[in-house]
Amino acid sequence: MKKKLLFTILVLLLAGPYSLWSQRATYCNPMNLDYGYTPIPNFSEWGKHRATADPVIVLYKGDYYLFSTNQWGYWWSNDLNHWNFVSRSFLKSYHKVYDDLCAPAVWVQGDTLLVFGSTYSSTFPIWMSTNPKANEWKEAIDPLEIGGWDPAFFTDDDGKLYMYNGSSNNFPIYGIELNRKTFKPYGTRKEMLLLNDDRYGWHRFGEHMDNTFLDPFIEGAWMNRHNGKYYLQYGAPGTEFSGYADGVAVGDSPLGNFTHQPLPFSYKPGGFARGAGHGATFADKWGNFWHVSTIAISVKNNFERRLGLWPAGFDNDDVMYCNTVFGDYPHYLPDGKANHLESQFTGWMLLNYNKPVTVSSTLGGYTPNNAVDEDIKTYWSAETGNAGEWITTDLGALSTVRAVQINYADQDAEFLGKSLGVYHQYKLWYSADGKKWKLLTDKSNNRTDVPHDYIELKEPVLARFVKLENIHMPTGKFAISGFRIFGKGAGEKPGKVSNLIVLRTENDKRSAWLKWSPVDEATGYNIYLGTEPDKLYNCIMVLGSNEYWLKTMDKQLPYYFVIEAFNENGISEKSTTIKAE
Repeated sequence: MKKKLLFTILVLLLAGPYSLWSQRATYCNPMNLDYGYTPIPNFSEWGKHRATADPVIVLYKGDYYLFSTNQWGYWWSNDLNHWNFVSRSFLKSYHKVYDDLCAPAVWVQGDTLLVFGSTYSSTFPIWMSTNPKANEWKEAIDPLEIGGWDPAFFTDDDGKLYMYNGSSNNFPIYGIELNRKTFKPYGTRKEMLLLNDDRYGWHRFGEHMDNTFLDPFIEGAWMNRHNGKYYLQYGAPGTEFSGYADGVAVGDSPLGNFTHQPLPFSYKPGGFARGAGHGATFADKWGNFWHVSTIAISVKNNFERRLGLWPAGFDNDDVMYCNTVFGDYPHYLPDGKANHLESQFTGWMLLNYNKPVTVSSTLGGYTPNNAVDEDIKTYWSAETGNAGEWITTDLGALSTVRAVQINYADQDAEFLGKSLGVYHQYKLWYSADGKKWKLLTDKSNNRTDVPHDYIELKEPVLARFVKLENIHMPTGKFAISGFRIFGKGAGEKPGKVSNLIVLRTENDKRSAWLKWSPVDEATGYNIYLGTEPDKLYNCIMVLGSNEYWLKTMDKQLPYYFVIEAFNENGISEKSTTIKAE
């Protein structure tokens, strides 16, 4: 009895103060959905793969409904955590099946949920339902003659209905008022917004925001109203890139004029899952705002993507923000009213970044350490998808394990489109010495598709080694892009970062070179920035380096910066704020 009590006390001490938090459920990005595979054969140049993007979540009759590109259906949830897929094609027989709801528009009008898919033609209907959970739909109008690519519909407080659309590197986002009964337009579309990459650095196209070979794209409109102001959101500069983000422009009426906020509000260029563009902002059951958006993978195709969910909101000065700090680490789910400027991060740190890995076999150049390098684009693959293939991660020291995320990769997948009834099965084991193993999680009877499975342990365990054993793959080889172990190490958190320097020259004030003194035992760093010292709403995670090339700034404004270091044991104190003119 004494031995068990001492063990419990040790686990609580290692877990830190977060172990005393209420037992709220947690989640971890990317969202663990049964993503369909790309339905388009010529989009599979380097192998068949899962893909979706352009998400919309709306709250309807107490449940959340999620629609996204080319899924041949949609999901619903009552808690933003457990999602149920409803299989449905919204297109008629004269449409090609792979055109199913590309970049869908979804909105609530009165007591009805409505859906419309992107189109350049005038052949798509608007679908309507008062019981979408039961897959009961009928046409509200056929067709919606005005059409539109990347459409979004917004019902204002006065009941007026507006439509926004646009996806181009030449043309703007457009807006127009529609009759809410007939869906006929009043007049013609009005130009709402264009990119301005000459002023705003993050508008520039390319992985390095240097306008490589194409002009930047503006797309994915979305509208929210708050305190009498209108927040027109848009995705830019390209869905393939880590810097894919959602910006926001603010106006005093639904059809503008609109003024850009100087920085992207939904932005996540670093860490495991990068990119946070073309999404939608919605309020949950308690009025807390969330932003759902697109994460870039872009390995087997430029449009290989996933979805992420981030806390969002409006501050006391009505500035719109999205909190992506540690955005792909475990976060608490809502159970009531929350202040999303205060972190919902659990404090469970990544325990196995670039730590030693052993495996049952390796296919070609898909090497074991790819599973722990915190890059969703790289992955380890076993030679087969057979039962018994395994991967073991060494945490380096005895640590408190609180959660595990298993991110599967698509190696030699055989599916195209949505495949129902597929599933993953596996077992997780843990050990203190690599010799004696105990079962951590048994999913050998699982019958669900879990490509980004996240397991929050009911009780923390002390372990140095964690092993994932394959039982069944839905298709292809046993391949892992991220075998991620979360909790707390038993060592010291890193010290405070010193000597942060921001080199911003007159040559191009959209860009800067950031450099700082490396911190012993730091895994990585979080750089916070903004145009006001108390509104550092953008955060960039940097792993394994003490420098960063920043390309996102508004050349007309000063910027403020703060940095912190982190490792498997915790987070350092933040540095003092510095200003860059």
